[in-house]
Amino acid sequence: MELSQWDEFVGAPHYSVAIEGYDKGNGMEEGTPLGLNNDPLNVFSAIEMDGEPVLKVSGEIYGAVTTKKEYENYHLSLMFKWGDKKYAPRLGKPMDSGILYHAIGEQGAFWNCWMQSQEFQIQEEDCGDYYTIAGTGADIKAIKKENPDSAWDIFIYNPNSAYKQFKTGEDGRCRKNANYGKLEGWNQIDLVCIGDKAYHIVNGKIAIVVEKSVTYNEKDIAKPLTKGKIQLQSEGAEVYYKDVKIRSISELPSEFANQLK
Repeated sequence: MELSQWDEFVGAPHYSVAIEGYDKGNGMEEGTPLGLNNDPLNVFSAIEMDGEPVLKVSGEIYGAVTTKKEYENYHLSLMFKWGDKKYAPRLGKPMDSGILYHAIGEQGAFWNCWMQSQEFQIQEEDCGDYYTIAGTGADIKAIKKENPDSAWDIFIYNPNSAYKQFKTGEDGRCRKNANYGKLEGWNQIDLVCIGDKAYHIVNGKIAIVVEKSVTYNEKDIAKPLTKGKIQLQSEGAEVYYKDVKIRSISELPSEFANQLK
């Protein structure tokens, strides 16, 4: 994967990272980010794997590669697979990355790492989940499941349910309706954004339909969020991306639309 059309943003290093001259912290909101296009540890690198161009994300420091352009009404297609390494602060936790879309505003707005955005979760066992990031929201058809281990209820996408509003700082996550991700080998990921809708698609299966995508201002007033940059996350795990393609689109491709009938 060629990186000339992407910027790199590297967050604040964790205490455990072997790098000098930077203010370290918990790997998230503490410390000082390395910043824009400053990547001395090659958290992001373009490599060749099996004769193909691939983006290697080491995961050693949180951050993201970000498209230089904004996109609206598009189909993002890519493949990813997990590497072997994990880093603090996610040692002992599932391998994690993500696609942040409709990303707007300043780099590092959330945890010194990522822009305000909507998230298509890329994580072991949770591929396709939806998260709000730094002041966004959406409506999703979802059912509630009681969660005795947490103060937060669990919401699961169900196309036959009523709409549930998701919002940063409240119910900010909706889980996919089934586990379509593979732990070994390459996974095919498709993100289709049309107007204020987004379709999270994992290995050809629609995992979640996000509707009425919005961003909230400082007065908690919502406005539509239908375009922005795209970020691929570094989040404590080694991961590889390839075959990244973005094309303009006006309707959901039939192979996906047929699943909603």
